[in-house]
Amino acid sequence: MHVVLVEPEIPPNTGNIARTCAATRTRLHLVEPLGFSLDDRYVRRAGLDYWPLVDLTVHSHWEAVERALAEAGARAFHFFTSHGGTRYSDIQYGPDDVLVFGRESVGLPESLLAAHPDECRVIPMAPGVRSLNLSNSVAIAVYEAQRQMGFPHLTRSE
Repeated sequence: MHVVLVEPEIPPNTGNIARTCAATRTRLHLVEPLGFSLDDRYVRRAGLDYWPLVDLTVHSHWEAVERALAEAGARAFHFFTSHGGTRYSDIQYGPDDVLVFGRESVGLPESLLAAHPDECRVIPMAPGVRSLNLSNSVAIAVYEAQRQMGFPHLTRSE
């Protein structure tokens, strides 16, 4: 499974997401421009000492990540947005799926969402709440996908 962050802006969010990816053996892809350096102490601190366990690729633009994942055999792309779409829990996920998330301030580009209307996913929220924290959204989606697949390669911590 793959998580893609398109132009992430907040270092601790990316660090927390990297930690989730390490814990679930999910590949992490970052699409530039990044709003920070990967050497940023806040990114490193949030990811703790799990960075060596993260399968990380940085891509220069969206087309590069899309091409690389297609060549790697990605089965389906899921674009997460607070602007509607199919509820994330109503989707059947597979091990080669790609979960795509946008910038903290504005989400995914409208052009990307418009190009993939049937692949837009939403995490339900109470009225009046604009969005969830990015790292929380990624964790919700990754663990739902892992749950559906029976938590492959994951064990219960003792």
